[in-house]
Amino acid sequence: MITYRDLISHDEMFSDIYKIREVADGLCLEVEGKMVSRTEGNIDDSLVASKKYINDYMKSIKGKLEEQRPERVKPFMTGAAEQIKHILANFKNYQFFTGENMNPDGTVALLDNREDGVTPYMIFFKDGLEMEKC
Repeated sequence: MITYRDLISHDEMFSDIYKIREVADGLCLEVEGKMVSRTEGNIDDSLVASKKYINDYMKSIKGKLEEQRPERVKPFMTGAAEQIKHILANFKNYQFFTGENMNPDGTVALLDNREDGVTPYMIFFKDGLEMEKC
């Protein structure tokens, strides 16, 4: 089994037990699941609802990539700019989720539903994740 962890907070975000596919020319991973409701505290919407958060997150990922995978910096920054335009244009469709530690510097997963209105899927920036074999 492979688990995918947030590159910054190291929180486990998902595993390969879910249907995963690359989207946005390989920049993002789309993870299909099923809806299970559970609440564990509140998230400050201002953390995820602003361009400042997105810009800060992109800078954090860029810094990690410069340290660990410098060949990915340019493709990530170029692709991310386009993907962010798409995210902001469809902002009202998304729900936002963080890892269990709720680290404000970590990734925020975007949740939307397929056209059937029932099947949820989450979007993650692939370069913001690290894979771990279990």
